[in-house]
Amino acid sequence: MSLPPETVDALQRALAAEHAAIWVYGLAGAFLPAASGAALTKGAEVHTVRRDATITTLKSAGATPKSAEPGYGTPQPLTNQSSAFTLLVAAETDTVSAWRSVLENTSDSGVRKTALDALTDAAVRAMTWRQSGGQTPSTPPLPGQS
Repeated sequence: MSLPPETVDALQRALAAEHAAIWVYGLAGAFLPAASGAALTKGAEVHTVRRDATITTLKSAGATPKSAEPGYGTPQPLTNQSSAFTLLVAAETDTVSAWRSVLENTSDSGVRKTALDALTDAAVRAMTWRQSGGQTPSTPPLPGQS
């Protein structure tokens, strides 16, 4: 598969967002009630599948996929349930933005479909975490756009 450099760069950013999201799901789970367990597991699984697929795509394009960082910064200290919901929303929002960038930087139909599916999926998960955390509005008008 041949992809232009701007697509590879955007995919690398999406991969980095997926790595971070997986890390966040592991961390946030320590502060959420057991009732959130299924959603946390599902979210981590989806991000893991997307990460693995993105690694495969990058390798197929002849690129070396970026590795996960040993840890990631959080937008605020993680101290309770509320901050855990905020962290999950931030991870999903970062993922939405990264996949939107992939959409903007590719004309490959397969990559576009993957990016659109990932953007949509992460936007829905962000909305769910906002609702669970009592945040309003539950979704921005145009997910992934600053």
